[in-house]
Amino acid sequence: MDIGVFIPIGNNGWLISTTSPQYMPSFDLNREVVQRAERHGFDFALSMIKLRGFGGPSEFWDHNLESFTLMAGLAAVTSRIRLYASVAVLTIPPAIVARMAATIDDISRGRFGVNIVSGWQQAEYSQMGLWPGEAHFARRYEYCAEYVQILRELWATGRSDLKGRFFQMEDCRVSPRPKGEVKIVCAGQSPTGIRFAAQYGDYNFCAGAGVNDPMQTAPNIARLVEATRETGRAVGAYVLYMVIAAGTDAEAEARWEHYRDGVDLEAVAWLTEQAGADTAADDSSTARWMARAKSAVNFNMGLMVGSYATVARLLDEAAAVPGTSGIMLVFDDFLRGMDEFGERIQPLMRCRAGRVAAA
Repeated sequence: MDIGVFIPIGNNGWLISTTSPQYMPSFDLNREVVQRAERHGFDFALSMIKLRGFGGPSEFWDHNLESFTLMAGLAAVTSRIRLYASVAVLTIPPAIVARMAATIDDISRGRFGVNIVSGWQQAEYSQMGLWPGEAHFARRYEYCAEYVQILRELWATGRSDLKGRFFQMEDCRVSPRPKGEVKIVCAGQSPTGIRFAAQYGDYNFCAGAGVNDPMQTAPNIARLVEATRETGRAVGAYVLYMVIAAGTDAEAEARWEHYRDGVDLEAVAWLTEQAGADTAADDSSTARWMARAKSAVNFNMGLMVGSYATVARLLDEAAAVPGTSGIMLVFDDFLRGMDEFGERIQPLMRCRAGRVAAA
C-alpha cells in the first residue's frame, strides 16, 4: 500500500479556518516535509497548482508556490521518494510541459510524474485572459486527452505530429527524453473524469468524505475499477485523507472542533461560488464535492481524527477497501503530523509493516 503526502504549496494547507495553523508556503517548509516523508518511508509527494485563492480573513490560498519549479528543487534534495508536479493545462502548452518533465526526470533520476489539472475555477484563468469560455467545462477532458497524447508521444519518441481539435503539432520535438517512465496522475470524480483517467492515467484520486468512515470511498473506487475493465488498462486508485491525530481520541476531536469553529465563511463562500460556475457539472465532480456545505472547512475530504491507534486502524481499513492502491495524506500541522505519522501511527499499521522496516 503506497502512502503519499499532498504537500502544503498554498498557505494554511487544507483547512479553510482562522483557528487552524496559519502559515505561508515556502521552499524550506516543503523541503522539510518531503525530506521527513522520505525518512519515514513515504512513497510519493504531490504538489497542486493553484493560481487564485479564496480570500477571506484567512487569505486562504491567496499565497502559492509554483508546482514544477518547486518539485525541481525538491528533486535535487531527495533521493528515493517519487515526486509529482501539477499542470493547469490551460496555462502551459504540452510540448513545454514535456520538456520540463524531462528536465526534472533527469534531476530526480527517474522519480518524476505529472498531475493533470483540467481546470474548474474560472477566476484562475480569466485573470490572465486564458479562460476559453463556458464551453471549456463540457470539453475539458477532450482537451486533456489530446494534451496527454502529446506528452506521451514526446516522451516515448521525441516527436509529435498530432493533429487534433485543440492542438496542431508540426514535427514537434523534445530531446533529451525522460530516462524513467513519467506517470500521469488524474483526479476525475465525474463519470467523464473517471473515463478519462481509465483511458489516459496511471493513477486516479478517488474522493472520500465523512469522518472516520473509510468505506465512503468504496463507490468511487468501484467506478474507476469498472472503467478500467472497459479500457483494459491498470490504473491505481489513490484516496485522499486528512489526518488529525493526538494521544487520545478526545484531544484530536477537540482540535477538529476548534478548527470548525473558526471556519472562514468568506473563503468558503468564494469556493462555493466558483464551484457552481459549471451549471451542468455532475454531482460527483471535484468542484461540487469540495463545495458541499457539510464540512467545507476541509473541502469535504475524508477525515481521520483520533488517537494514533485509532488513525492507524482507520488507515488499515481504508487500505482494505477493494481496488485501493494508495493513500495520500494531508495534516493540520504538517511538520508535527509527518513525525507523528512516521513514529506513532505507521508502526501500528498492518498494511505498512514492510515499509516500517525499510524506513
